[in-house]
Amino acid sequence: MLTPRFQKGLQNVQFDDEQRWADLLAKLDVGELTDEFIARVTGIPIYAEAPLPLSEIRRTGRASFEALIKAMKETADAPDYLRARKAIAMDVGVSRARAGVPIEALMTAIRLDFSIIWSAITSIAGPQDALMLVGHTARVWEVVDGYAGETQQAYVAELARIQAEAASMRQGYLATLFSEKDLAEETLERIAAELGQSLRTEYVVVAAMGEQIPALRLALATERASAGVFTHSLSDALIAFYPFDARAGSECQRLGARLENTSCGMITDPRTLGAIPRASLVARSLAQLLEPGEHGAMTWTRGWARMARLELAAAGAPGLEEVERALANCGITERRRLSESARAYLRTGSISAAAEELFCHRNTLMNRLKRFAQLTGVDPTIPEQAARLVVGWS
Repeated sequence: MLTPRFQKGLQNVQFDDEQRWADLLAKLDVGELTDEFIARVTGIPIYAEAPLPLSEIRRTGRASFEALIKAMKETADAPDYLRARKAIAMDVGVSRARAGVPIEALMTAIRLDFSIIWSAITSIAGPQDALMLVGHTARVWEVVDGYAGETQQAYVAELARIQAEAASMRQGYLATLFSEKDLAEETLERIAAELGQSLRTEYVVVAAMGEQIPALRLALATERASAGVFTHSLSDALIAFYPFDARAGSECQRLGARLENTSCGMITDPRTLGAIPRASLVARSLAQLLEPGEHGAMTWTRGWARMARLELAAAGAPGLEEVERALANCGITERRRLSESARAYLRTGSISAAAEELFCHRNTLMNRLKRFAQLTGVDPTIPEQAARLVVGWS
């Protein structure tokens, strides 16, 4: 148990330490601290390139040091000091977000406050202050760390507001793009500028319908920021488009490979901005061609024949009923061989390639195609007649 005399001596030591600490803080020159901060922070490349005038950096830097030093005089956060620190944290966080300073650069700059303040304190302290300095290290870091957290929160909140404002404005321009036909070139130029693109930029267009939409959103989720993907929701579809880049390994090519494995309609032939609304209708129609359980993007190459078949059927045009009836009169084995021979030839466009695929002699394949033509009246080797088979069997 401590004697009253020893307790009184300890209290005197603690009082002396606090008084010495307050004296050291009072000797700090905020102007010098600010000058040192500016000298260091302008050495951070990304921070230095941001459109922030030096006067603004000096103003907020000085205010930050004043608020931090006031808070360090207390052993715990007091309401008045908290309000002052939060006010400058809000000021810095909002202004840096608006100026486009990356969050990493901002946090690096704030961490400079600790080293600058601590270096200044230790430079004016004496050897006898060593234990007292050790006892206050945690408080200095606590104050600066609290300021950093508050600044980061203000930055993130402001950045979210900026992004929401930009998204709202961008969606307004996209709504104009998709709601009007034959837009004037000046309007298209304004929309392109809002998207951060040139009017000459060409785009890949993608569409998803109903249950396909979540998968498309997931495929775009990891790519949107880097690839510059733009989306627009129609009543029953999600439209996405992004700048075309033919270079191997480009973000466009990587995203394209990802979308090829996603159930959607995809126009890979690049289109200019004014052609996107019409291309989106085609992509939407392609997406509708996908059957339950069918995977992968429905491209024009893959889906044109199926689209033609459905359109012809809707118009009441005859299909391949007579071909199927003629083949039905053959035996099961002959019907299978004739059908697979015609399909292989239509798929490859080559007698040799189709024969190799079916593991038969080219003469055998030619005889089967001739037999197919005799039975059905449709010759797979004549393009005009073959087109009926390509569309009918799509």
